[in-house]
Amino acid sequence: MLTNFTQTLTVMGIAGDLDTKSTTPSFTIRTRGGDVIKAFVSDTTNFSALQNLDRLNRDRYPDPVGSDASGNGQKVEKYVIPGKLVVAEGIYQTHGGHEWFDVKTLYVLHSQLGYLLFEHTHWWITQICALGDKWLDDLFHDKRSYQVDDFAAFYRTNLNILGLETDDNIQEMATLSRFIYGLSSAYLMSGDIRFYMAAKAGVEFQRDAFRSLSADGRFCFWAFGRRKGKYGTTLIIPSENPDDVGSIPLYEQIYALAGLAQFYRISADRDVLFDIRRTVATFEQFYRDHSSEDGGYFSHIDYTTFSPHSPTLGANQSRKNWNSVGDHLPAYLINVVLALDPLPIGLETELAEFRELCLDIVSRTSNLIADKFPDPDSTIPYVNERFDKQWKPDHGFGWQQNRGVVGHNLKISWNLTRVAHLYKAQGKQAQADKMMALADRLGKSMAKVGIDQFRSGCFDAVEREPKDGRPVEFAWGNTKDFWQQEQAILAFLIMQGYTGDPEYLQLAREMETFWNLFFIDQERSGVFFRVTENGLPIIAGNYGSKGGHSVAGYHSFELNYLAHTYNRAFSYRERLGDNVFCMHFKPHVNSLQRSINVLPDFFAPGDLEVVGVVVNGVRRTGFARDQFQIALDPSDLGADIIVELCPTLERNEKNKRAAGL
Repeated sequence: MLTNFTQTLTVMGIAGDLDTKSTTPSFTIRTRGGDVIKAFVSDTTNFSALQNLDRLNRDRYPDPVGSDASGNGQKVEKYVIPGKLVVAEGIYQTHGGHEWFDVKTLYVLHSQLGYLLFEHTHWWITQICALGDKWLDDLFHDKRSYQVDDFAAFYRTNLNILGLETDDNIQEMATLSRFIYGLSSAYLMSGDIRFYMAAKAGVEFQRDAFRSLSADGRFCFWAFGRRKGKYGTTLIIPSENPDDVGSIPLYEQIYALAGLAQFYRISADRDVLFDIRRTVATFEQFYRDHSSEDGGYFSHIDYTTFSPHSPTLGANQSRKNWNSVGDHLPAYLINVVLALDPLPIGLETELAEFRELCLDIVSRTSNLIADKFPDPDSTIPYVNERFDKQWKPDHGFGWQQNRGVVGHNLKISWNLTRVAHLYKAQGKQAQADKMMALADRLGKSMAKVGIDQFRSGCFDAVEREPKDGRPVEFAWGNTKDFWQQEQAILAFLIMQGYTGDPEYLQLAREMETFWNLFFIDQERSGVFFRVTENGLPIIAGNYGSKGGHSVAGYHSFELNYLAHTYNRAFSYRERLGDNVFCMHFKPHVNSLQRSINVLPDFFAPGDLEVVGVVVNGVRRTGFARDQFQIALDPSDLGADIIVELCPTLERNEKNKRAAGL
C-alpha cells in the first residue's frame, strides 16, 4: 500500500451520489472500468464550462431554486447532475490507509438544455473554421484569396507550435494533399469561400509541382516533396520518411488523392478527376499483387525498377500492410465512390468503367481486411498489421514487431461500418453482416483494452500478447495521440448509428469529451499531437509542432467534418428540424456534369433525406427527398449550391431508442 503519495489525476465517469451539506461537499464518479471515486470540492475548486476554439463561455446553467449558488455545496448541486457524464481534474492523495481526491477543476460538459455541448448544431463547424482560418493565417497571413504562386512560395509542411516556419522548409506532397482535404471539408461544412479558394489553389500547386506522368499519359506518380535551397528548389522523388526512405510507399501515393478526391466532391472538376483516375491506374498496375484474387497491394516499390520485389527495399521488400490495403478506403476511395455513384448525368458512359473499378477496390480491400487481418487466435483482440506476400503475419518489422496500434483497430471498425452501410444500400445484407462482424468485434475489444478505463482517451501502441496476465502492456508509454482519438470517436459514433447500441453512444461521448477538453489548443487554435494519460499536452521535440509528416491539417479536419455529420444523423432531437445540416458545393464550369451527388458519407437507406436545395441564393423545388443526386442546369455550373439534409423520422426514432429516451 502506498503512503505519503500524491499525484495529479484526471477522472471521467458518471456522477453519482451528492453530499452538498457537509463542510467539505463531495460527489461520486463511477468510471468506465467500474471504479468509484469520492470527489471533494473546496473553495479552490474551479467550475469550467467546456470551451470550443472560439473560447466563448457557454455556462448557462440555472442556479438551484432558492439558492444564490455561492456556496460549495450549492455549486455541486448546480453543476453535478447524477447520471450525467462528468470530468474532474484534481489531486489524489493517500496516507495511513486513507485516500482523498480533491477536485481542482470540474468541467461542465452539458448545456442548459441538457445536451452535451459538442452535440449542439454549430460546435464542429466552429471548430473546423477556427482551425482552417488559423492555418491559412499562419501560412498566408491576411490574404483572403489565393493563387498557385502563394502555395509555391509559402506552403510549408513543418510549422512550430506557433504556426511559424522551422529550419526545414520542405513541402511534402502528401501533407499538402491532406491539408487540401481539410480546406475542402471546411468548405463543405461552412460554405466559406476562403476555404474553397485556398483548396483550389492548393490543388493547382499539387498538380503543377508534384505530378509525374508516364510517357503514354496513362499513369500518374507523385513526388515526395520539394525543398528550397539558396540557388533553387530540389524535387524529391523517393520518400524521406524513416520507415520508407529510398522507396515509393503506396500510402503516400494514396494520400496524394485525399485532397483531390474531397475537392472533386465540391467542384466536379474534370481535370482533377483525370488525375485521380490515372493515380488509381498506377495502384492497379504497379502495386497490386495480381498473383491471386486476394493478392491485395504491396506496400512499397523501388523508384527505379517500379518493382515491389527489389532487394533495395530491404525490410519493405514484397510486403503488405494495413496502410497498403486499408488506407484506400478513408483517404480517397469512399469520397470518389460517393461522387460517382450514381453516375453523374451527362458522363454516364465516360465514367461507368472507373466507377466499377472503384467499387471493386472497395470490395477487395474490405474483404481482405475482414479475412486476413484478424488474428486466428481469438484471445488476441488486436489485428495483425504487417504481412509477407503470402499473407503470413510479419512480427519482425522495425518498431512494430508483435505490437498493435489501437487507432488502427478502431480505424478498421469505422471503415468497415461505412462499407456495411454501402452494402446495405446495395441490398447485399450478407456482405454488410460480414463487415459488421469484425467492426463490432474490434469495437467491443478496443472499448476494454484500447480505451483508458479511468480517464477515457485512446491509447497508442501496445503489445498484442501482454505478459503476466495484465490486460494491457504498453509498448512505450500510456500516452494518447490525436489521430487515434479521431478514429475512436468516428468508430463509436458510426457503430452506434448502425447497431443502435447505447454503449457505443456513451463511448463516443466520452471520447468526444476527451478530445475537446485535452487535444484542442485553445491558445493557438490548433491541436496537440500527444497528451499524457491525464490529458496534459506533450510539446517536447517534434510533438510541439503544428505541422509535420503526421499532422498535416488532416485528421482534425476529418474529425470535424464527420463528427458533425454523424452527430446530426445519429443523435436524437425532439424537433427533427434541429438536426438539419448543410453541404456546400461549387461545380466547376469545366465539369460538363449535369448533376452532383450530395450524400456526405455512406449511410443506410432511410437514414437521411434531402429537405432543401438552394442555388445562388434561390430556393429550388421539385427534388426527390430520398435521392442524393441533384440535377443541374448548364447555368448552375460555377454557382454556389447549398443542400440541406436531415435524418428521417424513422432514423430519429432509432436515435431516441439508442439514447434511452
